[in-house]
Amino acid sequence: MMLRPAEVSDAAALAALSIEVWVYTYLRNGVSSFFADYALRTFTAASFSKAVRAGSETILVSQNTQGIDGFVRLSENRAAPVAGCGTLEISSLYVQPRHHGKGIGAALLRAAIDRACSLGATDVWLTTNAENSPAIRFYLGNGFEKVGEAAFQIQDQGFLNNVYRLQLNPPRDEV
Repeated sequence: MMLRPAEVSDAAALAALSIEVWVYTYLRNGVSSFFADYALRTFTAASFSKAVRAGSETILVSQNTQGIDGFVRLSENRAAPVAGCGTLEISSLYVQPRHHGKGIGAALLRAAIDRACSLGATDVWLTTNAENSPAIRFYLGNGFEKVGEAAFQIQDQGFLNNVYRLQLNPPRDEV
């Protein structure tokens, strides 16, 4: 496994991997047009190409001998849906399901935390579906704490998400 910054030439692979992970994780009972439209509209090569070029986004990929098997995306200047969080979001951490349990997610998370520290962040936050038990266990096991709930919106439908926060540098008076 090699971790590296994403390049514009990775955009199509990032889009395909995102669709694979999102569908596998959230669409357990079939794929409706509602969710298919969302995934195909959201996870595009054009949107990833734009994100790779953006100065406020950091995308790090895990690459094996065949291609990208996971990535993490940090988004700066993002207001959290609950109070008490900074403005640096881990907006995606996706690993191909067939590669779960190999340490890829943990390596990507460590790299994202290192990047957050290099940006001077004192915390990072993220959301995950409230029913995504494997992700919840992963984040809690890596020091995140649940700090609230929010709705993930697709058109007029909301889906319950948990909000998690990881404090990176404790305030001086707590040391």
